[in-house]
Amino acid sequence: MNVNYRFELEGRAPVEFRVTEQPADTRQANLPAWTRLEHCQCSNCPLKASEVARCPAAVEILPVVTAFQAEDAYQKVSVVVQDERRTYSKSTTLEEALRSLLGLKMATSGCPVLSELKPMAIHHLPFASNDEFIMRSVSHYLLQQYLAKRNDEAPDWDLKGLVARNQRLQLVNQALWQRIHSVCKGDSNLKALLNFFSMASSVSFSLESQLRKLEAKMKGDGVL
Repeated sequence: MNVNYRFELEGRAPVEFRVTEQPADTRQANLPAWTRLEHCQCSNCPLKASEVARCPAAVEILPVVTAFQAEDAYQKVSVVVQDERRTYSKSTTLEEALRSLLGLKMATSGCPVLSELKPMAIHHLPFASNDEFIMRSVSHYLLQQYLAKRNDEAPDWDLKGLVARNQRLQLVNQALWQRIHSVCKGDSNLKALLNFFSMASSVSFSLESQLRKLEAKMKGDGVL
């Protein structure tokens, strides 16, 4: 996986970020205090500060948070996203663009909880809508259950594990928001994480209603 995000904002030089399956090095020197593992550590974090000094997700998103820590969430930005297969481009708000990038970086950060999203990250869809997020989340999870059944494991066709997974992700996202709150003068990073949190919440708290909406669309004109 090799994904490049290029941000063009009025009045400043373009900024680029590359995301691969290789997590950022948590042993880098001079990392800020908010990246320390025990700083706003997630309540469900399985890591121990005695073994891991820095939060993998915090270190991974650090360059993005630093680049946009003083920016307004709703300013317009032109974004070009390129991977090995195709190129996407969109003129949108900085908040939406950052939500897409931060979600990808968190899923590939090496965080034991966020790594549950890595299968989706490998087939990254920039700027996904809430419907697309639900569709992709459910599709990936059901494929995992089908493969589990093929390997004589018990599948979870009722999606209980998917709901539990997103409940775990919510706890991580809330803690990451608390981590960066004190260092951001603007609201772009904060609103991006809140948007990502909202999408995860739609799976854990209202999955049934979300599925009904998708079902209605599929029974209608077949277009999501």
